[in-house]
Amino acid sequence: MSALILHHYPTSPFAEKARLLLGFKGLSWHSVKISPVMPKPDLTALTGGYRKTPVLQVGADIYCDTALIARRLEHAKASPTLFPQGQQMTCAAFAAWADSVVFQHAVSLVFQPASVAARFGQLPPEAIKAFLADRAGLFSGGSATRLSAEQARHQWPVLMARLEAQLLHEEGDFLFGEPSIADFAMAHPLWFLKGTPVTAPLVDAYPAVSAWLARVLGFGHGASSEMTAEEALQVARDSTPAPLPDEVFSEPNGFKVGQQVTIAATDYGVDPVQGELLFAGCEELILRREDPRGGRVHVHFPRYGFALQAC
Repeated sequence: MSALILHHYPTSPFAEKARLLLGFKGLSWHSVKISPVMPKPDLTALTGGYRKTPVLQVGADIYCDTALIARRLEHAKASPTLFPQGQQMTCAAFAAWADSVVFQHAVSLVFQPASVAARFGQLPPEAIKAFLADRAGLFSGGSATRLSAEQARHQWPVLMARLEAQLLHEEGDFLFGEPSIADFAMAHPLWFLKGTPVTAPLVDAYPAVSAWLARVLGFGHGASSEMTAEEALQVARDSTPAPLPDEVFSEPNGFKVGQQVTIAATDYGVDPVQGELLFAGCEELILRREDPRGGRVHVHFPRYGFALQAC
């Protein structure tokens, strides 16, 4: 198997989710640091325009969205599993909820003025302004709605009380007994909140949650080594994409193999990626595209939460 290359930046919550998945799996990986804001020319040379963080590269195969990255890491190393036998749907559904609803609350709480001042206080005002403008663009045009800080504060005790009760009554140290994708999806928004003294008490007030979060974060990040963006692009150019999944092409809306299409997230970060449709499976969509810097690559997306459209 080609080396695992994670394109990320240190303060990204979803990148922390991916790093923890790598740690849980005990995998070695290469770290390529990317900008938190657009433009990201080295990244989009591989993805074709997808801008969210993180992105996993395996040779000339590019994996977008942590829901699919988790499944790719499961393929790389089956044990310990992220999808325990008999709980696959429960864990995946909970993870999708945490990645959307809980993350939405965390974003609103982190970007309230007092928290922004604490988190970005050392940066020049123009840098803070540019970051907030980039995030406004990121959350524009999709189905995700911005939750006000007031409403997020109002609803937060409900989410945390339910989580506290689940942890107190579950047999085992994790959300559904043994560790699963559900734990990592729930952990990264709370890790985000722990980043400043303004929002950390929203987690620290719940003892069972705090103890559980420490256990999840304790998996660490695996063994990483630095790689430059140009080195990662060279890896893509020098590699051949992996064979397509051994699964029947299934596209209920009539799209065909070889058709030129676009794929885009539906919630936020809805920048479309154009390419040749190679594969549509139960969980995964694959486009083939070429770039002068990245060469011929296969770009992988989850089916759930992404839209497929004809060019």
